[in-house]
Amino acid sequence: MPRVTLETLPDYARHLITAAEDAAACYPAARTIRLPRLELIAHVAPGVLAEALGHAFLEAEDDLAEPSTCRIFTVHPGIGGIPEPARWGDAHFTEYGFAERLAGAELRGHYFHDLDFWQVYDPERRIGVQLMTSPDAFPPWEPTAPLRAFLHWEYAARGMRLTHAGTLGANGKGVLLAGAGGAGKSGTVAAGLLNGLDSVGDDYVLIDLAGGVTARPLFSTLKQDPQGFARLGLQQRLMIESPLNWQGKHTFHIADIAPRPVPAALDIVALVVPHIGGGETSSIVPVSRRDAMIALAPSGIMQMPGERESGFRFFGDLTRQLPSYRLSLGTHPEEIAGTLADFLTRVVS
Repeated sequence: MPRVTLETLPDYARHLITAAEDAAACYPAARTIRLPRLELIAHVAPGVLAEALGHAFLEAEDDLAEPSTCRIFTVHPGIGGIPEPARWGDAHFTEYGFAERLAGAELRGHYFHDLDFWQVYDPERRIGVQLMTSPDAFPPWEPTAPLRAFLHWEYAARGMRLTHAGTLGANGKGVLLAGAGGAGKSGTVAAGLLNGLDSVGDDYVLIDLAGGVTARPLFSTLKQDPQGFARLGLQQRLMIESPLNWQGKHTFHIADIAPRPVPAALDIVALVVPHIGGGETSSIVPVSRRDAMIALAPSGIMQMPGERESGFRFFGDLTRQLPSYRLSLGTHPEEIAGTLADFLTRVVS
């Protein structure tokens, strides 16, 4: 099995892209997914990932913009001439050094040691490769937001950003919900959807700063731990029998609980940082831009490989454009949703 070093990394990345393109005819099918301003063509063998591509995305059916096309090959040995994944051969590995070396060669990439899982992307040609040791040797988070690293690199090249945040809104206006895991984002999104608000995503949304702050949907997945699932009354409503995910959470989809079809976009009017307040009722108060930046940027940058400097600049610009608030969450989903609906009405008027 070959070993890759920082010195040989760009050559290895280009070798993988060439090998995947040469094996294109060996795939049983390609799936085309229409996303905001992007047509994603994914070559993937049957299995869990192929199934995820069929249900994890919210496709942009009404997007009038002419899309660019990117092509992603999810490959493993046994397909055409696809090689065994290489291993990292240098004494030290840093995500930053890895990304910088590839960026110097006009490439993007990510390497997950535990699985010898490689992702490389050429943003100029819009071609990427996800190399695994076998069809199911992917990190456990991959099916809920498949190929998100490639979307991150592609949209970052256009000045947009996959952002780790939730959204809620009404009448085309909305708030961005930011915070680390456990802050209450997902429970707030689900509470809002169950009580008449809209959302364009929970874990990851696409943010565009051209002409204001706009959030667009990419992924349909929602998650809730068993306690939140019960508190929201979802066990009776959804009757889910599938096992909990790798985080010990139930997974379901926005359409399962949304009052209306998912809007194509929300114009974001405020950044809201939720936290578990411990009180009976919810409240919203202004928060400093510094605190908003701390809630928004670190998790979004840590979960997206590469583009760190551009990410800090992007989130800095975003927090300069939006007023920021802290939402102390009450204990009743209907009350939380009502508080946010009233807040939106006040901010928009």
